[in-house]
Amino acid sequence: MNAETATPVSPFTVLLSPTGRGTRLARRLVVSQLLGWGVPHAAPVMEDAGAVTSELAANAIVHGRTPGRDFRLTLKLVPVSGRLRIAVSDTRPDRLLPRPGTLSAPPPEAEGGRGLLLVEALAVDWGWTADDPVVKTVWAEFDLTLA
Repeated sequence: MNAETATPVSPFTVLLSPTGRGTRLARRLVVSQLLGWGVPHAAPVMEDAGAVTSELAANAIVHGRTPGRDFRLTLKLVPVSGRLRIAVSDTRPDRLLPRPGTLSAPPPEAEGGRGLLLVEALAVDWGWTADDPVVKTVWAEFDLTLA
């Protein structure tokens, strides 16, 4: 995909159930939407975006779940910058995350705590916002100019 010639597209947004099925569906929807936007199936961003989406969705389910509330997946393709932004919103803004660049690896015997390290390693940029009193959004961006 060439960011300079790309036509602006509308963001893709969907509410998903806070379950393992919701996480799997989020990953599949990201790949499907990228294909629909013309990103080649063999592009490295496909695997990276899928892995990061799974991680962000799993975090929303494990750490951001409120009973009876879904999480929201939003994809934005930004032709001017040539980036894809994946955002996952949950209903627990009180559970804030560390800021990018401040993560440290857990002890080797720890069973968790590596997910955001994966996000930081695969994404060009990432972060979170909790501007809304009932919503926290964690986002990650990928460079599509190389796709």
